[in-house]
Amino acid sequence: MNEKLLHTPEGVRDIYDAECKKKKKVISQIHHVLELYSYQDIDTPSFEYFDIFNMDKGSAASNEMYKFFDRNNNTLVLRPDITPSIARSVAKYYPEEQLPIRLCYAGNTFLNTHQHQGKLSEFTQIGGELINDDSSAADAEIIACVIHCLLAAGLKEFQIEIGEVEFFKGMIEEAGLDDETEQRIKEYIHSKNFFGLTEFVNTLEIPEERKTALKSFESLFGGLDMLDHAEKLVTNATSLEAIARMRKVYTALTSYGYEKYVSFDLSMINRFNYYTGIVFRGYTYGTGDAIVKGGRYNSLMEKFGKKAPSVGFAIYVDDLMSAIARNKIDVALDYSNVLVLYKEEDQKEAIAYACKLRAEDQKVELVRMSRRHDLQEYIDYAHKMHFAKLCYFEAADKITEY
Repeated sequence: MNEKLLHTPEGVRDIYDAECKKKKKVISQIHHVLELYSYQDIDTPSFEYFDIFNMDKGSAASNEMYKFFDRNNNTLVLRPDITPSIARSVAKYYPEEQLPIRLCYAGNTFLNTHQHQGKLSEFTQIGGELINDDSSAADAEIIACVIHCLLAAGLKEFQIEIGEVEFFKGMIEEAGLDDETEQRIKEYIHSKNFFGLTEFVNTLEIPEERKTALKSFESLFGGLDMLDHAEKLVTNATSLEAIARMRKVYTALTSYGYEKYVSFDLSMINRFNYYTGIVFRGYTYGTGDAIVKGGRYNSLMEKFGKKAPSVGFAIYVDDLMSAIARNKIDVALDYSNVLVLYKEEDQKEAIAYACKLRAEDQKVELVRMSRRHDLQEYIDYAHKMHFAKLCYFEAADKITEY
């Protein structure tokens, strides 16, 4: 047999047995929280036209997407992100709606990048989008929803780091820097190369106080005290308004009782112009990357023809499951299945019995006994597969439970 028939391509894998049940259970727990916050389900296609996800609309570079062509030579991509698909859908189906729209989703996304060595290329996301609300209250609600979701998944120790991209934009404007210089500074900050950032900023012909501010990103993380420090570094209205908004979000989160899960990081800057305000990421023990990412993207919807401020998040379920496993968090599974075992001559009675149990909402596996296996083998099988009980038709009118 060709060995390739038994293996998956690099970057994807099978998930089965208890691991699969646990993943579906956690997704269900998170989805229940989204329902509590009144998010409505939406399913979008696994692949769409390339233009839905190109650099000015998506969070992935063109060479990181899986591309292929349809029969009309249109370029299609497996979705690297679900948010642009949501934006397209809202612009299409809710073009005139001005009141808040809450949508949630769960599905697989695909990313083809060498930077993900050892990681999956296909990964599951579940998340929510709050559209038509530009308030700090909406920012706080979406972060509170994230925290609630992670708690529902069983995590107890995690941190949501909050940033504000407008703070950085205000500093760039205040220093009077061009787009190319901004991009270089952004790359240094994004890659946490603060030595390179300092060296580059020192070459710029800008006032010393602006240099000091741009070189300070290495220290712009922490609690409310950090916001006080950041506020002293700038004088422009954009950056100051960004800090004020972060304080409003924090105040609202204290009303939820979630302040202990929150910190700030003003160096959180996206490589692409995807986010326009509050951004956040969630971290916990047992995984090297964020298990949730999100933020405000007020300009995205307009690219599809609808002006609508929006904020959302995506939980990376596979990374979340790794964290749950490494932290030895128990995911309680339902093992209430009943195995009904019968001999050929008792088939009619066994089917009737299985139908009765299913009508009572019990999960039943109906198995006709093979002459090749004895009863003990079936009992061992039921134990291995975590059946709650085995019902054996010794005769049409005699059932023995194990």
